[in-house]
Amino acid sequence: MNIDIWLEKQIIQLFDFVYEKIPQPVPDTKRLEACKIISHRGEHDNKSIFENTMAAFDRVHEAGVWGIELDIRWTKDLIPVVFHDAALKRVFGSDININQVTLTELNMHCRLIPTLSEVIQKYGKTMHLMVEIKKEAYPDPARQNNVLKDLFCGLAPQDDFHFLSLRPEMFELIDFVPPSAFVPSARLNVKQLSDTALKRNYGGIAGHYLLINDTLLNKHHMQKQGVGTGYICSRNCLLRELNRGVEWIFTNHALQIQAIWDGLMRRRSAP
Repeated sequence: MNIDIWLEKQIIQLFDFVYEKIPQPVPDTKRLEACKIISHRGEHDNKSIFENTMAAFDRVHEAGVWGIELDIRWTKDLIPVVFHDAALKRVFGSDININQVTLTELNMHCRLIPTLSEVIQKYGKTMHLMVEIKKEAYPDPARQNNVLKDLFCGLAPQDDFHFLSLRPEMFELIDFVPPSAFVPSARLNVKQLSDTALKRNYGGIAGHYLLINDTLLNKHHMQKQGVGTGYICSRNCLLRELNRGVEWIFTNHALQIQAIWDGLMRRRSAP
């Protein structure tokens, strides 16, 4: 593992531990009701259930989670499939690069990778789709744009789905949705992407909860934009974000966070 990535993970784990221990008040009913939990690549352990698969998405769908975050890659024959990496190595131990094989060839190597079409058909309008557009070469941008346009034609942008990207220039390849359907996803470049989202009237901004401060959050709310933070992994961290007014709660522990939210709502509605 790259030393910078390792160090980043260690720092994040330290802050997760700290925020998990700091007591937080329960938000008012309005902020609880505004909470939109988003499962990051579905509920997975990459051992028995793998990320970005139908099994991972089924688990959160059955639990009533509001949305799923998923990534798309393009096969050689320009079929969008749901997978995070360019190659299968990390998740499935194969050296296959997705953009170098056709969908038929990909299925021969791994049957677990769903097409974007399959995911939309099963979960569209039942869960919100946060679809991440990865930075990669588009060999036929016009055709790929039309493929996405056809796939999403039955869904309403903003209401049913958003497009995310770490690289907002990828949004320029998609012309069939309004700017409000785009949400830049920041790493350390939060200020830069926040300014871009505000200037271009995007749908909001997403980033790690440590990096999106209250000043930045309020700027987006004043422009009627959404704010999403990740990766929430404890009750106190969830309460902190809801108290700050964060709407989109990205998490790798959606079943746990959903159960916490369900319990809070039951107590609020109890006589």
